[in-house]
Amino acid sequence: MTERPIRGTTRLAAVIGSPIRHSLSPALFNAAFADAGLDWVYVALEVAPGDAGRALDGMRALGLGGLSVTMPHKDAVAALVDHCTPEAAALRAVNCVVPTRDGLVGDNTDGPGFLDALAADAGFDPAGRRTVVVGAGGAARAIVLALARAGAAEVVVVNRTADKAHVAAALAAAQGRVGDASSIEGAELVVNATSVGMGDGAVPFEPDLLRPEQVLADIVYHPSPTPLLAAARDRGVTAIDGLGMLVHQAGHAFRLWTGQDPPIAAMTSAAHRELATRR
Repeated sequence: MTERPIRGTTRLAAVIGSPIRHSLSPALFNAAFADAGLDWVYVALEVAPGDAGRALDGMRALGLGGLSVTMPHKDAVAALVDHCTPEAAALRAVNCVVPTRDGLVGDNTDGPGFLDALAADAGFDPAGRRTVVVGAGGAARAIVLALARAGAAEVVVVNRTADKAHVAAALAAAQGRVGDASSIEGAELVVNATSVGMGDGAVPFEPDLLRPEQVLADIVYHPSPTPLLAAARDRGVTAIDGLGMLVHQAGHAFRLWTGQDPPIAAMTSAAHRELATRR
């Protein structure tokens, strides 16, 4: 990639989190800005827990063009921005902040990013389909909400902690309910929305529950394939990892900040190059 000069006109965007050194976001967004010919640059900023408010004050004072938000700040930022989109308000979590004339707007692009990846990488439309989401954390809740709004016939949440499962399932309203591992067998789409498999060699549920006609989406993207993905593919299941969700949720942020369509191919290539250096 040709090195781009940083000028007095260069706009700055950033991601805040803690820890943040592992983030793929700088690789994704700087590749996108370069491919689109935009005079923007993107950096990762370590922001300690409890300092999200000061980070937003800095965004306002410095005129940042956009801000990505990752753990542990998503909930705090949702309460501190000037406005939230309906998605962010429902989830009470923000992963993308957009500066506007009316102040800072918090959005959550995880769910739309998941749906885009599901369509692009698996050719799957959840409308009218039976779905299961394993997990009830922030990513799981975003996916539950997105599947319900996309018209899924059923969104079943499977989680070790029943109270958290009920909170997540409630986001799907009438389409949502709490299930158990046996619910996986009857689903057309199964989503692992936990971090199980992220370098620990574990699986979130027994792969024997899967059938060849199902689609499996695992939000873990490194390492890939996870043990669950490998076992699913051995059984003939269409299975995708979480890199597509990561790229597409970033693509939504790119569009919100710049008003341009994201160069998904360039962003995906950049993600693969960066991950190759971490093996």
